[in-house]
Order: sequence, then structure tokens, then C-alpha cells
Amino acid sequence: MSFIVIILCLALLIVMISYFKIDAFLSFIVISILAGIGLGIPLTDLPKTIDNGIGNILGSLTLIIVLGAMLGKLVAESGAAQKIADVMVDLFGTRYIQWGLMITGFIVGIPLFYGIGFVLLIPLVFSIVNQYKLPAVYMGVSMLAALSVTHGFLPPHPSPVALVALFNANIGMTLIYGMLIAIPAIVLAGPLFGRTLRNIQTGPLKLFEKKELDCAYSMPGKVNSFSTAMLPVFLLILATAIPYAFGDMPGKVADVVAFVGSPSVVMLIALIVATYTLGLRQGRKVKDVMAVYVDAIKDIAPILLIIAGSGIFKQVMEDSGVSMELATAFQKLPVHPLILGWLIAAVIRVCVGSATVAGLTAAGVVMPLITQGGVNPNLMVLSLGAGSLMFSHVNDSGFWLFKEYFNLSIKDTIRSWSLMETIVSIVGLVGVMILNIFI
Repeated sequence: MSFIVIILCLALLIVMISYFKIDAFLSFIVISILAGIGLGIPLTDLPKTIDNGIGNILGSLTLIIVLGAMLGKLVAESGAAQKIADVMVDLFGTRYIQWGLMITGFIVGIPLFYGIGFVLLIPLVFSIVNQYKLPAVYMGVSMLAALSVTHGFLPPHPSPVALVALFNANIGMTLIYGMLIAIPAIVLAGPLFGRTLRNIQTGPLKLFEKKELDCAYSMPGKVNSFSTAMLPVFLLILATAIPYAFGDMPGKVADVVAFVGSPSVVMLIALIVATYTLGLRQGRKVKDVMAVYVDAIKDIAPILLIIAGSGIFKQVMEDSGVSMELATAFQKLPVHPLILGWLIAAVIRVCVGSATVAGLTAAGVVMPLITQGGVNPNLMVLSLGAGSLMFSHVNDSGFWLFKEYFNLSIKDTIRSWSLMETIVSIVGLVGVMILNIFI
């Protein structure tokens, strides 16, 4: 019964947004309330579920997205993104630039959370698209496939790290196996699959579009452009490496490193530095830089509301207990434990939307299989990670980030983003099963 309720609600959500053109945020609220009632959440608890859904998802994403949008807007309008794009094209040529974006996404995605990597690198994609008149979705998918794989498969991302701890796996071996699986998954879901998306038409890409620079402002140099745009990456890598390099540190030093290395603080530091290096240093006044930031906030507000709506729906799924109910129903299926783990995570992902929730919920179900022996815990981490990326759609904030940034219809977003995630998930499972033969 719960599964039927979810399917009907998701179908109605798609119809409301795509056919009746109802605002996505309002549609999410209505559908979430209907789903909550249908799944048995008491009416008196539904308002709290809605509040928690908004707070939980925006609490972790708002600062990252807003500060990242500000940084991206300044990188674009200062000419830094144009400078970086020129260097990328010089290295790879316009014919192979998608491979350059894929490599960049993979390298940046290892230390960065997905949301940070998205808002950090998307201005680079848009700059290349606008300057060299290349297919936007093709370019974006090549980069985002790499970001998605690192998010789902590889430590130090939250879900893989949590799964490693739950299964008592070896984080180093998980990382090595994950890298082996990640490479074919990224290539197939990125540049190769992207070739089928060349004809997808996007709406106007206004957020980070190239603008003519004011003659009063000087163009930043290559070093300044790269170092400022990639500063969040450098800071996060540094914060991650210091504990391993120096071992046990005094408590206060460790606290400072953890604080400076947190995503929100990293983005704030990067924005402060960019305000000087790409703003004041290039001849802009403080009020001019602030005007750029205000425009970025205006552009990002609708995206935040849509993400908040998806958070409400996800919270309804969690509070109703339907995630565990579905997972338990699949536990008795006569299939290989690694395939079963992938399948459970995939079903929860499709129903709930959150990759992290899908992976961790599935972990609780397959835990007995690990404790009974016979299953490599490192491969189970990767199997659940692959399943947790399966078919992202309207209940996933990543789906809406991609749709709104690229100004696509829901149909084209499913055709591109959702299928890309599906390819990553399936290739990941195939890779796990191949490794299982030899390990």
C-alpha cells in the first residue's frame, strides 16, 4: 500500500509541474501533505514534518549554494571564468574540451562535497558554452558525471565514509576499488553518453553568462583566475591532508583545522579572497562587488525554494517509515548479496530522493549479510553507493539544481540528468560484480 501511495504521489507531482505548470515549490508542499496523509502521518505532526524537511535540507545547503553562487557570479563577471576557459581550450581544444571538464570534475570532486563542486565548476561550463557556442548539456554532463561518482563511491564523502564505518571496511581499499570502478562509470556516463544529448535545447543561461567587461576594470591574469576560482578546492584538500600528515594534533589545533575546513567556512574564506583579488584589485569598488552578489542571490532564490520543496517530500518518506518498510520487503529476495544491496539502495533512492538516506537505510538491511561473512565489506560499500545514485528525479535536490541551472524542461532533465545517474549506477554495479570475481 505504501509503495502505491508513493507512486501515485510522484506521478501527480510530475503532472502538476509539467502539465498544469504549477510552481514546483507549491507542488511539493501539496504532494508532501497528500503523501503524509496517505502514509499515515498524524495530521498534528505534518506541520512539524514540513518544517523539519525544509530546515534539514536548507540547513546544510543554503550557505554553500548562496556563497558558491556569489563566487561564481564574480568569477564570471570579472573575466576569470573566461580566462580559465581559454586555458582549458588551449590544452584540450574545443573538440576534446568535454574530456577536460570530466577530468576537472573528477579531481575537484574527490575532496569537495557535490553541492560545492557543482556551484564552483558550473560557471566554468557556462563560460565555455557561451564563448565557444558548444552544447550546454553535453558539456555539463561530462563534468557532473565525475562529480556524481565521487559523491556516491569515494571517501571522504559522507555516505561512503559512514558505510565504511558501519561495515568495518577498509577505507583505503574502498577508495582504491572505488577509483577502479569510477573511471569507466565516468567515461560512459559523461563524454560518451553526452554525445546523445547534443541536440537538447536549453533556455537562456543567464546566471553565469559572459558579459562585456567594463573598460574601467582590468582583466585578472591566469594565475589569479585559477587560484581564486580553485581556492575552495585547495583549502579543503589542505584541511583533509593535515590530520594525516601530522597525526595526532593538540585539541585546539585540530578544532581550528576542522573549523576552517568545513564547507561553509571554506566558501566564505574563498568569497572574501575573491572580493579582493577579482574585485577590489581589478578596480571595482566595494558597492560594485556587492551589486554582483545581490544579483547572484536573486538568481539563486528560486532554486533554493525548489530544493526546500524536495526536502519536505523526502522528510515525509522518512517520518512515515516507508523507507525501512520497502527495504525489509526486498531482504528476502533470492539474489546475490551485492546485487541485493544495490537493489535496496536503488529503490529507496527512487522513492526518497536522497543518496545518503538510500545508502544508509539499505546498510541497516544488509548488515546481517556482512556479519554472517562471505561478502567483501569494501565491495558492499561500493554496491550501496552505486545503488544510491540510481535514477535521480523530481524528489532529488540534485535534479532541480541541474534543471534550473541549465533552464531545461522536466522531460529533457530526465533525458539527460536522470539517465546519466542511471548509467553511473548500473556501471557501478557491474564494476562491483567484476571485482568480486577476482577478490
